[in-house]
Amino acid sequence: MWDQIRSNQRRSALVMLFLALLLLATGAALGVVVSGQDSGAVAGAAIGAAVWLVLFILAATSGDKMMLSLAGARRIQKQHHPRLFNIVEEMTIAAGLPVMPAVYIVEDPSPNAFATGKRPDRAAVTVTTGLLRELDRDELQGVVAHELGHIKNLDIRLLTYAGVMLGSIVVLSEAGSRLLRHLPARSRRSSNKSGDPTAVVYLVAVIFIILAPILAQFLYFSLSRRREYLADASGAMFTRYPEGLARALEKIAAPRASRLRDQSRVTAPLYIHQPRGNARAGASSSFQGSSLFSTHPPIRERIKILRKMGGGAGFDAYAKAAMQVSQRSIIGASTLKAAAPVAAREGVSLHSVEDSEVRKTREAYDAVFSAEGYQILDCPCGARVKIPPSLQGHVHQCVRCDRPLQTR
Repeated sequence: MWDQIRSNQRRSALVMLFLALLLLATGAALGVVVSGQDSGAVAGAAIGAAVWLVLFILAATSGDKMMLSLAGARRIQKQHHPRLFNIVEEMTIAAGLPVMPAVYIVEDPSPNAFATGKRPDRAAVTVTTGLLRELDRDELQGVVAHELGHIKNLDIRLLTYAGVMLGSIVVLSEAGSRLLRHLPARSRRSSNKSGDPTAVVYLVAVIFIILAPILAQFLYFSLSRRREYLADASGAMFTRYPEGLARALEKIAAPRASRLRDQSRVTAPLYIHQPRGNARAGASSSFQGSSLFSTHPPIRERIKILRKMGGGAGFDAYAKAAMQVSQRSIIGASTLKAAAPVAAREGVSLHSVEDSEVRKTREAYDAVFSAEGYQILDCPCGARVKIPPSLQGHVHQCVRCDRPLQTR
């Protein structure tokens, strides 16, 4: 496994190098646009490096908090959602992580999840209320195991830093675009001097400012795509039940009326399923294939690989299934040589009382209210009263039957 992780890290280092060069080139192009002279490229590159340094420091100190804030996530405790916490605890042990990740929840009807953090001992797992409502225990365990796979495989810090680099390029490109709109006279003078080398440099700089964010996004998304297969394989191994993750991916990618509210290009690669695009069209197309600008590999392929694993749940079974489905090697030979076979287990009942839709929905939204500081009180008549922080201590009776309320 560690050989596979190191192999991914080497490829990622090359992508990060390209992103760094692209950032400096974008800054240089901005300097040419501002000054109108090719001599402004050096100053522009310095500005680009300075912007990256500031954002990198922010990422190193609070990058995970930035990602969680962009997603609208709220931290919850075990008493807020015991079932979710039990699953995270189980998968933390199965993954061999040093510390259980913090657990966050996002109030969103679209099922999805992601992991973030600086390192494995300071990580976080985030799920949406839609995920908690739609998945049974085996499916939820599969998703959590997939996200802990990203933590175990050291993906989270890399994607956070790459996201900062993408953000830097977008900031510089946006600044250049705005300057172009406010400097029409200079642009016309430069473009009219067809024989002037400065005019050619200026034109190239303008084109580069427009194209840089697109190329940066492509490179950033490629980092995520390379890691989804290994996270799926890790999730199957941690749970020893590949079918659970396969069923979860089917439900997550199913067409639905609403789409994930978080549509940020920076957080998109973190999610277990690509959140961007039209709700119904995007979900449908995700089953058909994946483009160069997709944050994830084709979900139909991911599901097929998981279901081809048969009675195995280890890297060897995943690699064999991947070869049958996609005719390519996804797990490295050295990793396979060191990997021991893992037998798959049986799933639990899909129709237990704990997995009823009503109960799962109530648990999910109770967790959201608890995270926001609401006090949840139960009445013997069956009513559940949610009291906001401003009214706590002032409500003692049930609004339905006037009986005293009991703390949960």
